Amino acid sequence: MRAVIVAVGVAFLISLLCTPIAIKVFTRLKAGQPIRAEGPAMHQGKKGTPTMGGVVFILATVIAYVAGHLALTTLPDLQIAQVEPTITALVLLGLMVFSGAVGFIDDFLKVRKRNSAGLNKRGKLLGQILVGAVFGVVALYFPSTMTDAAGKVTNTETVGSTTLSFIRDIPALDLTKIGAVILFILVVMATTNGVNLTDGLDGLATGASVMVLAAYALIAFWQYRHWCADPDYTQAYCYTVRDPLEIALIAGAAAGACVGFLWWNTSPARIFMGDTGALGLGGLIAGMAMSTRTILLLPIIGGLFVIITMSVVIQIISFRTTGKRVFRMSPLQHHFELAGWSEVNIVVRFWIIAGIGVAIALGLFYSEFLANVT
Repeated sequence: MRAVIVAVGVAFLISLLCTPIAIKVFTRLKAGQPIRAEGPAMHQGKKGTPTMGGVVFILATVIAYVAGHLALTTLPDLQIAQVEPTITALVLLGLMVFSGAVGFIDDFLKVRKRNSAGLNKRGKLLGQILVGAVFGVVALYFPSTMTDAAGKVTNTETVGSTTLSFIRDIPALDLTKIGAVILFILVVMATTNGVNLTDGLDGLATGASVMVLAAYALIAFWQYRHWCADPDYTQAYCYTVRDPLEIALIAGAAAGACVGFLWWNTSPARIFMGDTGALGLGGLIAGMAMSTRTILLLPIIGGLFVIITMSVVIQIISFRTTGKRVFRMSPLQHHFELAGWSEVNIVVRFWIIAGIGVAIALGLFYSEFLANVT
């Protein structure tokens, strides 16, 4: 727990203190956010607000991960395999960094062209598929070789699983490695686009991501405390995952970094995360679902992202089939803006919805544990 707390604190402080520097730098570089002309009229006042703020909390997360590992070296009772960086960390941080890189290209093109077009849909989709495929393969084809004091291998798990999972793997639903990689690509595409669509109001996506990442930190740490590979854990009921402490450390670091960023991103925002941050967070959340073996729990944990994404899907289907719109504007948050709700009202109420989804997911996760130990 000490290492996780250190990572959270370091990430928070770096993000909190470095975001103002990023604001000044991006302002001088004239990296302002272009605003769509067809969007809500009240958004025109945000034109020129610096974007690409996701760079700050992505870097803060990576640095905090290193700090967390330095803290681990001060704990004499941990195995060496848990102290050294792992494939799990490579996959999770790689997903965050390289998904963020796709978003950075999009943001850079928007700033350069001075319009909201950015990277075309095909290019962004190709980037998401490539990132998902590369790290999906790494997650499925590189098993752990953790050993105990006697040299016996205690954990041969991969970061991901070939079976579909809800609160844990469902053995009857074997997808094969190729099928699992394809599924993971779809999950990456869904989460990156879901967070990106949610990022439409000051602090909305950041606050929701804090809740989701905090939930994964709790899930992963609980799995670590009840880990099948732990030689000191003797109970029959345990979790067959790989490197849960690593997962908890990274999830906690990302949540802390987002809290620090939220200080400057909340209304009225002085900086936007941009696609850099939205896609980076989406990629990391996808990795969290895969590594904790909770793929089918993800739509509940990220319930707000699902609702907002579905509002766009419904709007498109309705308009193309009937010529009519279900919402005044999509994504859903803009519908309520045009209905007269204030931005702060929408954000706070949507945060409540996000919190409800997280609470339900954690309740399901814990109730499954209780059902199996009693």
